[in-house]
Amino acid sequence: MAIEASLRATRLERNAWLARTPWGRLEDWVSIVCLAAMTLLPVSEMVGRWVIGRGAIPGSIPMVQHLTLWVAMLGAALAARSDRLLALSTLKALPERWRPGLRVAASAMGVGVVVILGVASLDLVRIERGADSVFGWEVPLWVALLVMPVAFFAIAARLLWLASDTLRGRLLAGLGLVVPLLVWLVPEDRWPHLVGVGVVAIVVALFLGMPIFAAIGGLGALLFLADGTPINAIPGETYNLATNSVLPAIPLFALGGYILAEGGSSRRLTRLFAALVGWMPGGLAIVTTLVLAFFTPLTGASGITIVSMGGLLLPVMVKARYPELTSIGLVTVSGSIGLLFFPSLPVILYGFYANQPIDRLFIGGFVPGLLLVLAVAGWGAVQGVRHGADRQPFVLSEAGQAVNQAKWELLVPVVVLGAFFGGLATLVEAAALSVVYAFVIEVIVHRDLHPSKDLPAVVIQCATLVGAFLIILGVALGFTNYLVLTEVPMQAVDWVQDHIESKIVFLLVLNVLLIAVGALMDIYSAIIIVVPLIHPMALAYGINPVHLGILFLTNMELGYLMPPMGENLFLAAFRFEQPLSRIYRSTLPFVLLLLVVVLLVTYVPELTLGPVRLLGR
Repeated sequence: MAIEASLRATRLERNAWLARTPWGRLEDWVSIVCLAAMTLLPVSEMVGRWVIGRGAIPGSIPMVQHLTLWVAMLGAALAARSDRLLALSTLKALPERWRPGLRVAASAMGVGVVVILGVASLDLVRIERGADSVFGWEVPLWVALLVMPVAFFAIAARLLWLASDTLRGRLLAGLGLVVPLLVWLVPEDRWPHLVGVGVVAIVVALFLGMPIFAAIGGLGALLFLADGTPINAIPGETYNLATNSVLPAIPLFALGGYILAEGGSSRRLTRLFAALVGWMPGGLAIVTTLVLAFFTPLTGASGITIVSMGGLLLPVMVKARYPELTSIGLVTVSGSIGLLFFPSLPVILYGFYANQPIDRLFIGGFVPGLLLVLAVAGWGAVQGVRHGADRQPFVLSEAGQAVNQAKWELLVPVVVLGAFFGGLATLVEAAALSVVYAFVIEVIVHRDLHPSKDLPAVVIQCATLVGAFLIILGVALGFTNYLVLTEVPMQAVDWVQDHIESKIVFLLVLNVLLIAVGALMDIYSAIIIVVPLIHPMALAYGINPVHLGILFLTNMELGYLMPPMGENLFLAAFRFEQPLSRIYRSTLPFVLLLLVVVLLVTYVPELTLGPVRLLGR
């Protein structure tokens, strides 16, 4: 791992330098201001309705929607700056000596594609500037759209800069600028003949580490060119993000979760769970599972939970005489099993993209999510008992103090869910309320975060995560709309129905497919790419859309842990400084248990649909 560690250290130094530039500081503060405004405007609307019977600030809703576009694009630029744009992890499976050269090759293709997207965005800005359209507070629409070409060109520049730590490597990556030149030099009638070559080149670059959004955007641009459609249709679809009334909830819930996770909430909840269940046989394993499963839906990404909290909990388990392999496996797996619980960003994104009620998805996912937690905690507890792990005695006074200390965190779901399901707030307003509530807990009540020293860094981390997957959603809208217009999903349905008659066989094939997808790509990309294809298939076999959503998400959770390419396996190997083979062995018993749960969720739909019907949703 010496070469990889050296490259990582070099990239970190270059990332730090990019953040210190005037442009880096400017985009930091613009991102902070955008997220602050996105929080305050919905809260003011909610309070206005309570006090005076109407929204307090006219035009705030379209402003929040357009700020989502800014957060998505600026966050993507931040992700590019910190080398955190989402990409496949296949490059890590190749020999280390090949990786620097292959990274340069992938970056070259990425630079070319992103420049094309930037030019297409400029064309869209030009068109809207001529149309004199306005939104919100009479702000010209082209001003809001200007963030797209600025962000795309910034991303391209950073892909070029981070492609290599040598001038030679960067110059080679710069050869990717030949790609946009081809767009303008090749006659239009020749593009249909070049589609095959272009698709192969983009797919190869994708597997070599080119950002997923660039691959999807490149495929979309290629297909539009071959069809004779202007490629400004791709940024045009990206702009459609700003017209959706639900999407702003995603960055806001993420921000609230980040504030809680970066403050002292994890410490207080760990103390609480330890006081309440630490006395049980295998109690520490149960505590670890509950804490990690609690924070995964708050941060929106299982990998973040493993990296940020796994290093704290693993030594505690080993010290309590849990087997090291069991401890590593439990921490790695527990970071992946909380994605079905409120306010999980993947569930919200799935509901938005599959056009399904988000409340039904959360209700339907509760029992399957609980089964996943019980399976992981149960196995960890059994191993603790077998090896004589230490237990914490139950002390009533300690339990009371722990409950009192964590009371504000325990009220988070009560406040947010109560406002949403009680009809007091829309989903976006409930998300904004979660940010304000988290701010009050961590900055004012407990003072774990300093408002000027700590909070800006937390907001930047959140914007980076949000931008990394919202940029994929933006460019994918164009690509998937092309697929819909050319009836690709319906053709796929016809093919599947011609070859698979049994619903049970179809579900089994779907399990295998989704686990493989989860092992190869992040859940946000999978939602955007795979859902439009499997949704009409599932309907053709009479599968309830809510059941399909939970089936999809549980399979993706398992895919994160599936050898040899599961993303969380690599993150655990990095965080715990363990060889991948040892990570595989540590997670194998848990993966087998989770597979049983996934099959139960797949073939017993009442686990999902029963609570939905019971609550009349």
